[in-house]
Amino acid sequence: MKGLLAALVLAQIGYPLTSGDARARLTVAVVVLGFAFSVAHAWATRGPRTAAWLVAVTAGGGYAVEALGVATGFPFGAYAYSGALGPKLAGVPLVIPLAWTWMAWPAWLAALRVARRTVSRVALGAVGLAAWDLFLDPQMVAEGYWTWSDPHPALPGVPDVPIGNYLGWLAVALLMMIALQAVAPSKARDGPSHTLYLWTYASSVLAHAAFLGLPASAGWGAAGMGVLAIPLAVSLWRR
Repeated sequence: MKGLLAALVLAQIGYPLTSGDARARLTVAVVVLGFAFSVAHAWATRGPRTAAWLVAVTAGGGYAVEALGVATGFPFGAYAYSGALGPKLAGVPLVIPLAWTWMAWPAWLAALRVARRTVSRVALGAVGLAAWDLFLDPQMVAEGYWTWSDPHPALPGVPDVPIGNYLGWLAVALLMMIALQAVAPSKARDGPSHTLYLWTYASSVLAHAAFLGLPASAGWGAAGMGVLAIPLAVSLWRR
């Protein structure tokens, strides 16, 4: 798992250093590495049944909701993917559902460490996953990987992504966290996953603010994802 985490970090560091087709290919590689890490960690710490459930809920469920979204505009708003991220099925690049798995697992494990009650864990995990999209969508839209037909109303400084998209993410994330609670309610050797969540948070703030020219999403993402990332960092520091 440490090797996967190191490869993922190196690939993400390379993102601001590339452009065009090379950046699109690197984006796909980052998602695949993130997916592989989360599934491998779930398998190693909680067994194959949990890993299979994680994939079914997040990748399977993620694909289903993305396909619904592309076809109907619900629950994210009317949007469409370009062809930059590889082969598509029903209008959805096959790599996209893997991204749900990549971040759903560390968000859940972070909430598991920070909160004691089930309701709090589910709610905090949902916020922790959905808030990642405050970074993800502005970044990917800026690259032209997907677009909305009507991105209004939008957050100040982030004009190309509708607020309804984030609310859709929160609803889907809530359902995913409820499902994950059913099979993975206990703590284990979760340090690598905590590291991934905190790295994603800190590196996203830095990249958006300093390298990608997206200061507004840096601020929104820092505030939103910080709801879970900051308590997690404090908890680990106290330990």
